[in-house]
Amino acid sequence: RASREVTSHQRQRYMRVLALLSGGKDSTYAMMKCVEHGHELVALGNLHPPADDGREMDSFMYQTVGSELVPALAECLELPLFRAPITGDAVDQRLIYERTDGDEVEDLLRLLEAARAEVEFEAVCCGAILSNYQRTRVEDVCERLGLVSLAYLWQRN
Repeated sequence: RASREVTSHQRQRYMRVLALLSGGKDSTYAMMKCVEHGHELVALGNLHPPADDGREMDSFMYQTVGSELVPALAECLELPLFRAPITGDAVDQRLIYERTDGDEVEDLLRLLEAARAEVEFEAVCCGAILSNYQRTRVEDVCERLGLVSLAYLWQRN
């Protein structure tokens, strides 16, 4: 009797996902990878500059160039979009993030809480590739909310 090895892909639990979308290629590609891995996209999330006028904002955490395009992407994908302005700054810049009032990471927490009040999802997808700073902060917020963080592009070429 031959043994049959079960791959990690076969054991994977498929989830309902909110994709964090900046309007850039990395977050868009990460969203596509979620679908490729069998997850269901149920909503999009975007944090944008307060003016939301297409000008770039200096943020350690969020890409803001292209954020004005996100509503059009949501319309094309026929997915609900949850957006909020970035009101915080990069107050806690250490690698390991700790909750900090006024930090831009807390904007993400509030955005995901608002989205969960309207849409059911178990995971959050982000386009982080090489930034431990971004990845660990998304993971921190997801952990606090009992969500799974998906970063399919992490350390990939």
